[in-house]
Amino acid sequence: MRNVNLDNLTTIAASSFEGLPDARRRELVQKLVLALHTYAKEVTLTHEEWRGALAFLHRCADISSDSRSEFSLLSDVLGISSLVDLMASVPGATPGSVLGPFHTVGSPWLDNPANLVSDNAGQRVIYLGRVCDTAGRPLPQASLDYWQNAANGLYWQVDDAQPTDNLRCQLKVDGNGCFEMATIRPVPYQIPTDGPVWHDLVEPAQRSSWRSAHGHVIVSAPGYRSLVTELFDADDAYLDNDAVFGVREALVGQFEPTEDEALCQRHGLTCKECLVMRIELRLAPAQQT
Repeated sequence: MRNVNLDNLTTIAASSFEGLPDARRRELVQKLVLALHTYAKEVTLTHEEWRGALAFLHRCADISSDSRSEFSLLSDVLGISSLVDLMASVPGATPGSVLGPFHTVGSPWLDNPANLVSDNAGQRVIYLGRVCDTAGRPLPQASLDYWQNAANGLYWQVDDAQPTDNLRCQLKVDGNGCFEMATIRPVPYQIPTDGPVWHDLVEPAQRSSWRSAHGHVIVSAPGYRSLVTELFDADDAYLDNDAVFGVREALVGQFEPTEDEALCQRHGLTCKECLVMRIELRLAPAQQT
């Protein structure tokens, strides 16, 4: 390999990974090499620019922790997270949306109906939901993993005033695939502005730093593809300017007044203080691609 030059380097570098035993991993790595080399040639990348990019990645690593991923945020603001979500979408199923950097494994399991309100400030709301397949048949074995921000816009991981696992839970649907969950109305919030993704990319581009108000949910059921998505508020001001391109029309719901006193009483609430959003989450069969 003495005669490495501009014309053959890309092929040589990609071919050097032929020994990877897993075919899919081999494809991913080799095509990444090809894409990076193509990019470097198209922009005539300099040493200084490449070292700057590596330093940026180091800064992303430095600020990341078990409870905060700057690399997830980078993926989000570049649109890669949403691109992968959209490519994975199945006709008839609820579309996916970004996972975000604040999901944690092992949120507490609550009974259904569930209540997350506790002593949190904010507008009281109830999600009335149903999980079904793409034909509308209920999935009684489904479970949900839900999380959201507090009234100050912060998730518990970045707010010492909040208790661990505040405003998040896991729950199982009932025999009809239905669930009820009382919580507070999610609010819009800024993506983290203390890290390199903000300082080096988003702020210099004069882009919005705001995420449209939403709750996160992962929906799972045996034999079906897990759904990672978000529930958006139709009245939110940032629906058309979401910082991470996460909004899908099918994920936008309306919080409405309710006169269902029995519903509100099940959650220790009154109709006067409570709004309700009705949602349906449709899962695609696991074998469908």
